[in-house]
Amino acid sequence: MASSTADFRDSDAAVVDLLRGDVSLGIGELAGLLGVTATAVRQRLDRLMQAGLVERRTVSKPRGRPAHSYSLTASGRRLGGDNFRDLAMVLWREIRGVRDREVRRGLLDRIAGGLADACRGRMTGETPRERLAGLAALMGERNISCSVQEGGLPVLTTYSCPYPDLAEEDRSICAAERLMIQDLVGTSVQLSECRLDGASCCRFTAIEGPADDGAAASAHEPHGLERTPVSSSNAGRFPVHPSASERIQ
Repeated sequence: MASSTADFRDSDAAVVDLLRGDVSLGIGELAGLLGVTATAVRQRLDRLMQAGLVERRTVSKPRGRPAHSYSLTASGRRLGGDNFRDLAMVLWREIRGVRDREVRRGLLDRIAGGLADACRGRMTGETPRERLAGLAALMGERNISCSVQEGGLPVLTTYSCPYPDLAEEDRSICAAERLMIQDLVGTSVQLSECRLDGASCCRFTAIEGPADDGAAASAHEPHGLERTPVSSSNAGRFPVHPSASERIQ
């Protein structure tokens, strides 16, 4: 069953704490340690099993009916130990601290490629619009509100930032996200609107043509800012924002 903590309650945390360290306990043992009834323990265990945090196994006994023991699943062992946000902030600052500009751009490309690889196996669709819609569905599974507009150029609109704290500190994460989307869509993608510029949302516009090598192109631009070319028929419709390795100084 897929892991979910939607029904996880504060009272369940005590059960999780007792089962840490690869410990397996029965209902009677848990009830004694928690000072509650066996019925209360069963209710907590039911919620934790439904959330994919606890698993049950049957233990044979020399006499009488087999008993059950309960232990944490891999998801349960990770619960309460997710410090990825702090780690990401530290690692991103270290990347910004690399003095060689080309090395920083190379790292940005590799980060974008890694983000794309995490989604690639579940991407669907043939056209840029279909692939943007598939990406929007995947992002929605991670509680990132987004949509793909009908008509005109395919545009992925995101209403919530996947990396809000990091983006406020360093906008080059926007470049990595753009490159990730471009990699998955297979055509040039431009960050046409950005919340950090005062817009109500971020919009990534797919433009006809092969995906550009943003980091390489930006190496020849003043201040390291690369801009994705826009055809004359679309010029003026979408404001151009620095992309690819933008703001990687």
